Amino acid sequence: MKLSVIGCGYLGAVHAAAMASIGHEVVGIDVDRRKIAALSGGEAPFFEPGLPEILADGIASGRLTFTTDMAAAAGAAVHFIAVGTPQQKDGNAADLTFVNAAVDALLPHLRPGDVVAGKSTVPVGTSADLAPRIEATGATLVWNPEFLREGWALQDTIDPDRIVVGVASGAAGERAADVLREVYHPAVARSIPFLVTDRPTAELVKVAANAFLATKISFINAMAEIAEVTGADVTQLADAIGHDARIGRRFLGAGIGFGGGCLPKDIRAFSARAEELGRGESVAFLREVDAINLRRRERAVQLVVAALGGTVFEKRVTVLGAAFKPHSDDIRDSPGLDVATQLRGLGALVTVTDPAAIDNARRTHPQLGFVTDRDEALTGADAVIVVTEWDEYRRELSPAHAAGLVAGRIVVDGRNCLDAAAWRAAGWEYYGMGRP
Repeated sequence: MKLSVIGCGYLGAVHAAAMASIGHEVVGIDVDRRKIAALSGGEAPFFEPGLPEILADGIASGRLTFTTDMAAAAGAAVHFIAVGTPQQKDGNAADLTFVNAAVDALLPHLRPGDVVAGKSTVPVGTSADLAPRIEATGATLVWNPEFLREGWALQDTIDPDRIVVGVASGAAGERAADVLREVYHPAVARSIPFLVTDRPTAELVKVAANAFLATKISFINAMAEIAEVTGADVTQLADAIGHDARIGRRFLGAGIGFGGGCLPKDIRAFSARAEELGRGESVAFLREVDAINLRRRERAVQLVVAALGGTVFEKRVTVLGAAFKPHSDDIRDSPGLDVATQLRGLGALVTVTDPAAIDNARRTHPQLGFVTDRDEALTGADAVIVVTEWDEYRRELSPAHAAGLVAGRIVVDGRNCLDAAAWRAAGWEYYGMGRP
């Protein structure tokens, strides 16, 4: 099948490459000429494991091309809208500028029978606004939300845990659902759940999933706040309640909280949309979820300050991590960089290291010091804080080895990912988040 993917950022580039890898003929379209030039050369404009290889394979096979010309979408059976929906600059609502621009540019190239599949994360009700324009051409609009985890995005596209397609009632909607079944034929053949819903439900699925995940993370971080004043250990607490099948242990890791380009802005946009719908009270708890998340960053800073005797002025602090999560170079709303910036504001001499995100971090935070080599970053440090749980820090860094590099054996474990007993045995003052 011939497919077009409008928007070649993180979501669109991954989706285009993955669809080509399962046999479709795919054209990726974006207005950013530099991005298109990089992708056309097989170069991923961001770090995602496996993406360079799958890009190169798709381009070499001739099934995958990239262009800035929207006319290249003509003739495709399915057009995926995969542009960004950032938070508005003057509020919490989602900015739909790119979605509307993509649809407007695509309209002249649509034919009767085409399917336009929205993948961008949008406020519920967006498809109802877009549908009249699209369906006036004889095309059909469906909503097909993405559920990608950075670092595992290709796997999540090719082998998802579920596929959701929101359609309008009637024959056109049923036909569009069948077309999407064909698009995702390998996954459907493996009996991956293929859920056909109405369009508002499909729009809600992604934001509801993100809201639930953010709530679970902030819940355990709220418990960490209680643990810190009672002497309890939040990691043992999480283990104990995680054995309850109704709760589960996944995403009950207390620490400095979530970040990235999805969870923070999506829960804020969800709250804003609920207010617009007159149901702000229904998701009022998300404001506290957001507040708890931000407080944990402040708590990590407090731990470093306290460990260094009440001041970090002109103390050398090494921050292990810059990306908001491992296996990514994404620094959007990075909790770790927020912590680093706060420490720098208090007068600390901050050095940040990360296996993948240094270039991105340096562009946005030039006031910080950056070192690519982990051991060089540790050398002479008065204190160390782990903010991204890369294997290079949680598994491969020996506390004895690190002790031979630093000036002061103080470590703040912002992700509760280190073996506290092993670090203390090596002579370190270890401070966890919600741990005695």
